Amino acid sequence: MIDQANLRDAIDVKGARPKSDPSVMAPAVNALPPSLENLVASPPLALPDAPSQVRTHQLRPITLEEAIQLAEFNSPKLKAAASQVDQAKSSLRAAIAAWYPTVDLSASGLPEYFQSYTNRNPDFGSDTYARIWTVNGALSVRWDLINPARVPQIAAARDRYERAGDSYLIALRDLRLQAQTAYFALQKADEGVRIGQDSVKASLVSYRDARARFNAGVNTKLDVLEAETQLARDRNLLTSNLRLRDEQRHLLARVLDLPQDVTPTAATPSRPMGLWDSSLQESIVAAYKYREELDQLILDISINNSQANASLAAVQPVLSFVNSTTAYRSEGQSAKASLSEIDMGDFTNGFQNSTALTASWRLFDGGRARAEYQRSKQVAQQIRFDFANLRNQIRFEVEQSFFGLRAAIQGIDTTAAEVLASRESLRLSQLRVQAGVGVQREVVNTQRDLTQAELKYASAVSDYNTNLAQLQRRTGLDALLACNAVSLSATKPELDQPSIPIEPTPLKTACPPVATAGSSVNQIDPSPLQPLW
Repeated sequence: MIDQANLRDAIDVKGARPKSDPSVMAPAVNALPPSLENLVASPPLALPDAPSQVRTHQLRPITLEEAIQLAEFNSPKLKAAASQVDQAKSSLRAAIAAWYPTVDLSASGLPEYFQSYTNRNPDFGSDTYARIWTVNGALSVRWDLINPARVPQIAAARDRYERAGDSYLIALRDLRLQAQTAYFALQKADEGVRIGQDSVKASLVSYRDARARFNAGVNTKLDVLEAETQLARDRNLLTSNLRLRDEQRHLLARVLDLPQDVTPTAATPSRPMGLWDSSLQESIVAAYKYREELDQLILDISINNSQANASLAAVQPVLSFVNSTTAYRSEGQSAKASLSEIDMGDFTNGFQNSTALTASWRLFDGGRARAEYQRSKQVAQQIRFDFANLRNQIRFEVEQSFFGLRAAIQGIDTTAAEVLASRESLRLSQLRVQAGVGVQREVVNTQRDLTQAELKYASAVSDYNTNLAQLQRRTGLDALLACNAVSLSATKPELDQPSIPIEPTPLKTACPPVATAGSSVNQIDPSPLQPLW
């Protein structure tokens, strides 16, 4: 076993203050192609107030690539995350401003007019009058030469800015996964509707055939009732699948934030969208390397350490340079015997300037600064445990998606065999009934088996694509090997009996086999089943 104590520390690997790196993934689109310009989202505060404004006027087929583009361009959640990055940048700029001096301009009179009358005891003096017009202003400059809180506050603001950048990348990854998952669910619902329609058609033919044979006297009432029961089941299945398709369409419309009167439809049928070329171990290591959630926790440790240092600054000395300049002018006179004696032409101009170094130092605060320092350090220590928990969760998520992908690959293989076998069984049972050697229940049972097999096959393909998209999201690896184009021979190939895949037998591929030799994907053990599309 590997000595866990010798594993490198995440801070040594990623750095104490990791920067967000937008280059690790494709950026979000900032413009839509001309074909999608009419699907721009409504204004953020738009609120329909009439039924006609929310009634569907257009069913718009959309491909998976178009769905991702629309989600990136329209999503209000992604725009909010981008706004939070701008907010954090502004906060960082505000914190950096602490390095610069502050300049204040003030004026106490613009102008100020003063007039007074003073009544005095006649035995000691006469009454006096005053009339003065004044204007004065002050300019002060303050510059903190030593401020222990300045550096940690700027460091914390910078880390919050990087954290906001990571949050944007996380929101972008989650949005792409959400759009893909919703699209795959819609494809699965479309397949369910198609299967339900085919089942209803087949059951309707069987029912009409059973009714005709009953009228001809070669069939029993039980056969007619069994065919009618199966027809009712298939109609109920179709109704449920139609409801599910409507729900998935509107769910996709919400994810893409489409206009209120547009409902999306899947333009392409459900197909495996590629191959995962990385091993489980490579996927786990890639997730540890690229997941921004881990970087965010490291930044949280740095933020709390900076906050701890800023708390101690409350009991550390602050040295400031202060300069004050004051200028004033007054016109008029005071202490005159009457107002008529006051000459407003008498004026006085003044100018004062003072320069000083000021210092402040709180010597005792009851231990508050030290307690806040300890609290921030304790939070930083807690985040280390949160990092370990998230690391284990990330590994489990990758393993879960990888195992789900492996099961989906095998599910595609087995359900495809089940579909082909059920189709042949249905054909043979129908021939047996027509020949008079079979009963209607055989047709009903094989028809039901075929419907369930096709539904399971559609579910397996959807699960495969969903797990593939989850692996992309959870590992940060976007590169997929595309499935090769299908090239089927005109003659039926002779196939060997496949072995049951038990570990460590290599897994089969979900993509259809190809007849060409120059394939970009090395399919060592091609599936013996022909694709159903």
